[in-house]
Amino acid sequence: MSGGGEASVVIDVRLRAGAFTLDLRETIAARTVALFGPSGSGKTTTLDAVAGLRRPDEGVIRIGRHVLFDSRRGVDVPVYERQVGYVPQDLALFPHLDVRRNVLYGARGRAAEGSLRSASARDGGADAGVPDHGGAHASVLELLEIDTLLSRAVDGLSGGERQRVALARALMTEPDLLLLDEPLAALDLGLRDRILPYLERVRDELDTPMIYVSHVADEVRRVADWAIVLEAGRAIRSGAPADVLGDAGGR
Repeated sequence: MSGGGEASVVIDVRLRAGAFTLDLRETIAARTVALFGPSGSGKTTTLDAVAGLRRPDEGVIRIGRHVLFDSRRGVDVPVYERQVGYVPQDLALFPHLDVRRNVLYGARGRAAEGSLRSASARDGGADAGVPDHGGAHASVLELLEIDTLLSRAVDGLSGGERQRVALARALMTEPDLLLLDEPLAALDLGLRDRILPYLERVRDELDTPMIYVSHVADEVRRVADWAIVLEAGRAIRSGAPADVLGDAGGR
C-alpha cells in the first residue's frame, strides 16, 4: 500500500524463524489497517516486530518520522521506548492487581493517576475526593465504560470486561500506534458483537492509528478501512476490505 503523510507506518522487514520467513514491504497510510490471513501467515509476527518483541534480520520499521528499527543504521529502539500500545491474544492482565492498578500500569504520569482516582471516587472507591487532572485518560475510561470497574478484581471480570480493560491499559500509554492481535478470538459470537462497538468507538473517537489482526473477514470489514492479506509471510494483496476480501465470511 502506498500513501503520504507523516503519520504513515512503514514496515519493510525480513524476519526468519525456523522454516518461516516474514518478507513484508508495506507503507500504511490508512487510520485502521487489518492484517488478515490464516494461522501461520505472519500476522502476529508482524505485530511482534513492530512492538520490538522480535528483531527482524533486516529492514526498516518507522511510525511517521520515528524510526523504530533500521538494520543498516543499527537502530533498534527498546520496547519500552517505542510508543506502541499492544493488546496480545492472551491480554496479559495482572491477576493479582485490581482493574485500577492494571490500567494504571499503562498510564503515564500523575495526570493519569488523578484520572483513575477520580473515576474510583465516582465508583465509591478509596480515592474519593482526589481531583481529576487528566481528561484524556478519563475519556478512555468512559469510552470503554470501565470507570465503574476500577475496584474490581481482574479474576472476577467477564471476558468482555477483561478485553476492555486490556484495551484501556494499552491506550493509557498514549501510543503513536495501537496493535490489536485477534482481540475477539477468545469470545463467543454474542460477546464479540458486544465488544465490536467499543473498537469502533476507539477508531472513531481517538486519534490513534491501529493495526488490527484477524482471520475473520466480517470483523475486518466492520473495523478496518484498509486490509492487507498475508499468506506464508508475504502480502498477497491489499486494499479496501470490501475489495480484497470478496465474499469471505466469518469464523
